[in-house]
Amino acid sequence: MTKVQPFHIAIPVHNLAECRKFYNTVLECEEGRSSDHWVDFNFFGHQLVIHFKPKSEEKSHTNAVDGKSVPVPHYGVVLEWNTFQDFSSKLKSKNVEFIIEPYIRFEGEIGEQATMFFLDPAGNALEFKAFKDVNQLFAK
Repeated sequence: MTKVQPFHIAIPVHNLAECRKFYNTVLECEEGRSSDHWVDFNFFGHQLVIHFKPKSEEKSHTNAVDGKSVPVPHYGVVLEWNTFQDFSSKLKSKNVEFIIEPYIRFEGEIGEQATMFFLDPAGNALEFKAFKDVNQLFAK
């Protein structure tokens, strides 16, 4: 694979303090710049910004993938295989409630991957995944 450039994503949160604590202490993301309306984080080498937005009553949407209800939209990071295992264990020890528990998706097929889904305190869905063979990231 070629060198991957860091991405930037900005997400809405209705409680800046609660989400700031989540990204700092649960996901252990280093904090960067901030104001009273937003906070930058080093999200596994990418720039994640949480921005205050009043809470919405909009219902979440899911699509079926591998027999599971996958939340849409969602964001996350493709981790190395062993990093994924360590990270999922750490999240379990911090009592993170999973939407989809860590498991192996597409087992024995092209694109086999470990994956897990959970929400931040504002209801934003996160997916973390890992491939034993990262060259299968875009395999058909």
